[in-house]
Amino acid sequence: MANIERLPDIVTLQYSELLQQCVHPAPDGANVSFKSKKVAGKRYWYLYISLGDRRSEHYLGEETTALLDKIDQERGLWESTVDDRKSRARLVAMLLAGGATKTPAYEGKVLALLAKSGMFLAGGVVIGTLAFRAYANMLGVNWHSDLQTRDIDLASDYKYPIVFPRSKKPINLSNILLDSGMGFLEVPALNRKSPSTTFKIRGQELSVELLTPMRGRDTAKPIEITGLSAFAYPFRFLDYLLDDIQPAVLLYKYGIFINVPAPARFAFHKLVVSQRRRAGDVEKIKRDVSQAEQVFEVLVDERPGDLILAYEAAEKMGEKFNQQMTLGMEMIDAEVSRAVKQIIG
Repeated sequence: MANIERLPDIVTLQYSELLQQCVHPAPDGANVSFKSKKVAGKRYWYLYISLGDRRSEHYLGEETTALLDKIDQERGLWESTVDDRKSRARLVAMLLAGGATKTPAYEGKVLALLAKSGMFLAGGVVIGTLAFRAYANMLGVNWHSDLQTRDIDLASDYKYPIVFPRSKKPINLSNILLDSGMGFLEVPALNRKSPSTTFKIRGQELSVELLTPMRGRDTAKPIEITGLSAFAYPFRFLDYLLDDIQPAVLLYKYGIFINVPAPARFAFHKLVVSQRRRAGDVEKIKRDVSQAEQVFEVLVDERPGDLILAYEAAEKMGEKFNQQMTLGMEMIDAEVSRAVKQIIG
């Protein structure tokens, strides 16, 4: 079994406190300003948003008492959350000093942008290696490997419509990334007639991909996620992950509130994914197995009930899923495998 380092209890408590605070948004008004223009004796108001080297203008309407009240309310919200942001920034610094896992700046900038847009409040889920990294702080450990990634994998289930409060406009993922000023470009699909599901920063390896569950017959045709004004690549058995999501916080600036799959489901799903990859994807298969093994090792000792619940859900996923899960289980450390099997029966 791998020797996974446990974080001090105080760090775990600080993480819980930060997570509780980050449940409530603390907008800072960064890169946002309100300005007015006088035309033909009338005053009109605009919202300006600066992202990177781009500045966009959004018309708000002719000046009225109601509009001025809304602008004052928003500015007041920015001022009222100053202390909240300072508190969160201190907690992030304390967590990092205590040995918690940090989020690299290049990922943090993109994820903070997505969080600010409402992506995660709307139910977007972080999966893949970024979720594995988030589990380290969630479970109070330091993983011994497999934290590096240049891919930000997001998931959303097209089966369930995204519902926004009346005051919240639908999200347009493409516009958010392409207008961010970070240099994002759409990556053309293999079938040039299909819409893109992936965005990449020009000249860099970092990419953002949107995925959604594949149901029914096998297909590579992108599926529209209307609530995000975007298309997602269909991925088999992704519904198993998205049926149980949990909140997490990434350590960047004031903390970034995200959603991740339940850790136990992540581990069982990684076993299945390892069996579905091409034989030539040796490094990716090793990473899948290693991540599953490490999560299992922690859950066996501290949260065995999570494994039981996730396994019971896995049994309902069908014969193919369970066959591949069983084969994947044979690839992890024998001691960890035995411990998991003893718990799930």
